[in-house]
Amino acid sequence: MTDGEGAPQPTLAVGVDVGGSGIKVGVVDVATGQLAAPRRRVVTPMPSTPQAIVKAIARTVRLATQDVGGLAPEVPVGIGVPCVVIAGVTKTAANIDASWIDFDAEAALRSALKRPIVVLNDADAAGLAEMRFGAGVGEPGVVIVLTLGTGVGSGLFNDGVLVPNLELGHMEIRGRDAERRSAAVARTRRGLSWKAWANDLDEHLHAIDKLFWPNLMILGGGVSKSPERFIPRLTVRPRVLPATLRNDAGIVGAAMAATERTLLT
Repeated sequence: MTDGEGAPQPTLAVGVDVGGSGIKVGVVDVATGQLAAPRRRVVTPMPSTPQAIVKAIARTVRLATQDVGGLAPEVPVGIGVPCVVIAGVTKTAANIDASWIDFDAEAALRSALKRPIVVLNDADAAGLAEMRFGAGVGEPGVVIVLTLGTGVGSGLFNDGVLVPNLELGHMEIRGRDAERRSAAVARTRRGLSWKAWANDLDEHLHAIDKLFWPNLMILGGGVSKSPERFIPRLTVRPRVLPATLRNDAGIVGAAMAATERTLLT
């Protein structure tokens, strides 16, 4: 898009990243991956029912759009949630209230926000952003993107194309969900050193490598701000890089997904 003198104009969309502890919202220039204003964050309601989270999203999106002077009603909103999402319906509930299972999230959010809506898995959203603007740019073959936070989200890409709804946080290691030991929150909850936690994470990464043989693993979430504390301790075969968009990745990727769906309809 250009103005009358040919200067490029931002292509804006709203991105929402719903996490176990916080909901982050930002207006994104999807052509550059940059936020048009500082993101807003609110605490995830407890209990984290669909009704409570939809209400919090609607309120925070309104504030975020006001931060940029308002947005036309056709500007879309993408929402990343910690769930498997099929045709706008959330089929699982990880680190979120169980009432999200089989919830028509797109219909509820479309009604609340009065805008075009796309709902997708939160790790898929983060992965889309990292592959377009971050550590995965130009990377061929298989790439795994992991978000290490309250749980472990995972995105799988082959030659830059997303394979949605990969749930590697829930693969079984030592008789329980792998994310119970490899999520970032597991380090603080269990009082582990970075070295001890890196060993647990490394075991998870080795198990993933045996299944998918990726060329690259990208590790995101808040811990990507301190890669020197744990990445050098990893022994897994493929290259491992920290995510470069860090905690903005989910917002940016959700906005990208919303824009691309809108262009196809």
